Amino acid sequence: MRVTIGRRTVLAAVLTAVGAAALTAAFGPASTSAWAHGPTRQKVRESIEINAAPAKVWAAIGNFQDMSWLPPVTKTEGEKGNEIGATRKLTLTGGATVEEELYKFDAAAMTYSYRITNVDVKVLPVTNYSSTLTVTPSADGKGSTLEWAGAFYRGFPNNDPPPELSDEAAVKAVKGLYQAGLEALKKKVESGS
Repeated sequence: MRVTIGRRTVLAAVLTAVGAAALTAAFGPASTSAWAHGPTRQKVRESIEINAAPAKVWAAIGNFQDMSWLPPVTKTEGEKGNEIGATRKLTLTGGATVEEELYKFDAAAMTYSYRITNVDVKVLPVTNYSSTLTVTPSADGKGSTLEWAGAFYRGFPNNDPPPELSDEAAVKAVKGLYQAGLEALKKKVESGS
């Protein structure tokens, strides 16, 4: 009896290995990721060198309740200042809104992190979005580096998203927003306005 059970176990293991090898041979090892379902977390990281002291750059971005430096934002309303759990509602050109919540804030390290709690995916094609802004001295010590990093999922949570809610669309939208925001902030800080 033991021999039979042992043979069955070995036979099952061999068939499993042969089956996996046959699938890999037929479809290739790279395609096994296609067997997974749903979206994957995307990340965007952009930075810019600004010809100003870190304290001056932080003064321009360090107030969670002020996003006036970001081009599409026409109005910011919020509660609780820079306290953890503070909220803000951004009104964009055209009237769309984005609601956000602060979950990390460290003035000494010149960094804060927030998440979007409500946005129409037609405005920004992302879900489960979080982001961090950080100011550091530049490598040459003469200015600052501002980094904006975000992680998110595409706007369509299931398989086969429409093109406007795909991973590519989400990355492109966030990358464009970050680049426009960083350029606008650099111009604002360097011009002294």
